[in-house]
Amino acid sequence: MLGDYSSNFFLRGFFMNSDTIAAIATAMSNSGIGIIRISGKESINIVSNIYVDKNNTKVLNTYKTNTIHYGYIIENEEILDEVMVSVMKSPNSFTTEDTVEINCHGGILVINSILELVIRNGARLAQPGEFTKRAFLNGRIDLSEAEAVMDIISSENEIALKNSVRQLKGSVYNKITELRNEIIYEIAFIESALDDPEHISLDDYPERLNLKMKDLIFKIDKLLSTTENGKIIKEGVNTVIVGKPNAGKSSLLNILAGEEKAIVTDIAGTTRDIIEENIRLHDINLHVIDTAGIRRAEDIIEKIGVEKAKKYTKEADLIIYVVDSSVPLDENDFDIIKLIENKKCIILFNKSDLESKISIGELKEKVNETIKIIKTSTKENTGIEDFEKAVKDLFLNGEININSDIMITNLRHKEALKESLDSLVQVSKSILNNMPEDFYSIDLMSAYKSLGKIIGEEVEEDLVNEIFSKFCMGK
Repeated sequence: MLGDYSSNFFLRGFFMNSDTIAAIATAMSNSGIGIIRISGKESINIVSNIYVDKNNTKVLNTYKTNTIHYGYIIENEEILDEVMVSVMKSPNSFTTEDTVEINCHGGILVINSILELVIRNGARLAQPGEFTKRAFLNGRIDLSEAEAVMDIISSENEIALKNSVRQLKGSVYNKITELRNEIIYEIAFIESALDDPEHISLDDYPERLNLKMKDLIFKIDKLLSTTENGKIIKEGVNTVIVGKPNAGKSSLLNILAGEEKAIVTDIAGTTRDIIEENIRLHDINLHVIDTAGIRRAEDIIEKIGVEKAKKYTKEADLIIYVVDSSVPLDENDFDIIKLIENKKCIILFNKSDLESKISIGELKEKVNETIKIIKTSTKENTGIEDFEKAVKDLFLNGEININSDIMITNLRHKEALKESLDSLVQVSKSILNNMPEDFYSIDLMSAYKSLGKIIGEEVEEDLVNEIFSKFCMGK
């Protein structure tokens, strides 16, 4: 892996004269421990200027790599804090540079004071994600592994976390490298045959290449098939609760949230504006919006709320339509039914604790037959488990294999896979049309480069900067 990235000449040139950086690697709040991370060729010398051991001796330069030591940070011969200092010498560190981590007490004042002292002694403040960026630029990790670092930090459920850890360990890199090796073999064979036709024959090669294209297209299609579940696991499901006023929408939100997030009264139209809440159901995160009851209102404020409800409904990944079964369907219900056409939707046949004025069969006749209808009572908290299972079935086909090797969760990876797939399909078309072999090479190389974008072997500096700018400070 290290050799692959050393061939990226623009990256090497960008980084060769880099300076020593420092940042706080822990959260900015009072805590037991705070960590200041320093990386670069001067990191050990800089910390040596401000550190003494328990014997009041400056010996940091003599410490072996990957060791941790007890001592003090000093300023003007006064002790600033009692610390543990970790020393990691090049190339045996995350960035592959000399790296020092100062583990101090976790008060905001003391952490900032030590960081400022480090900067005054020659370091500069690191940019967001710059430590991980250096690990990538120095060949320590590939770009997909670098992105996995931030995904681990932002993981909101177990599946997302496990998938990100697998990616950090090289699951995506290994698969993409395998595909690229298969493609480059064919490119090399074609080029060699064209250069030396006397010794390398292309007879029957199109047939063999066509079989290879079918295999590669199948493999990339399989990766792309994981992207929908991957997006849901990583980003969650944009969910909107809709229904007539007083149908039980806000009560449902409160049950899902586990606390009183919305005001619930018997007065229709209590909710005028949207209420948002992030809710975790098993391995799915729902970004839930409780909307104003949809009806043909005259009140100007309520009208605005209804229009907002309709807007969010059109944009939602999932619609939860709460039906008040204790009153007959009316024109407001019919308006809502039009809104949910061709959308992923679950209908809650609510207030089942009361006498029903409509039947589930009557409701089924009005909506798409694929829509799941669940009998609930938000007052008595019944039917909620069935609803949760329906959400999981709708988005995860019942369940996701938590130990699945690869799940594509990154939009950038998805687009690169699509580009590669299109190029391979073009190769198949060229074979079908009996095009010359050098046409195959052009599209094969395009597929090879598209896959290279995922792991950072075919990537521009601007994209690298954009990716790492989304990281947190100190990482």
